[in-house]
Amino acid sequence: MSQTIRTYSELIQIPTFEERLKYLKLNGSVGKETFGFERYLNQMFYRSEYWKSARRQVIQRDNACDLAFDGFDIYGKIYIHHMNPITVSDIVDANDDLLNPEFLICTSFETHNAIHYGDISNVSKVPIERTKNDTCPWRR
Repeated sequence: MSQTIRTYSELIQIPTFEERLKYLKLNGSVGKETFGFERYLNQMFYRSEYWKSARRQVIQRDNACDLAFDGFDIYGKIYIHHMNPITVSDIVDANDDLLNPEFLICTSFETHNAIHYGDISNVSKVPIERTKNDTCPWRR
């Protein structure tokens, strides 16, 4: 069975946030084992300077917006999602695609969970409306 390769170039052509989410959905299940006993490889990769550099690049490119969708600013931790599932062999073989921004996208925690597990109940449906001093709690 062939696997669909998802790309940033295709994703940003999709006009709505909901359609972008649908494009990326994996429909996995909570608790499904992905790396098993090789989980340490996954953690080593995400702690590497190579990953941290790629992560910074993607956040800057996407303006820290959920699914690179203007107006869907991410407050709190930004997750960088591999649009195509990664495997142990990708890490062991140092697959170049792991760090390629064409296969990476910014997501919020809620959107990341929706992509993997299909639960869209906590995903924002409208852009966050910004107000003066909204990020400065002592000036509200």
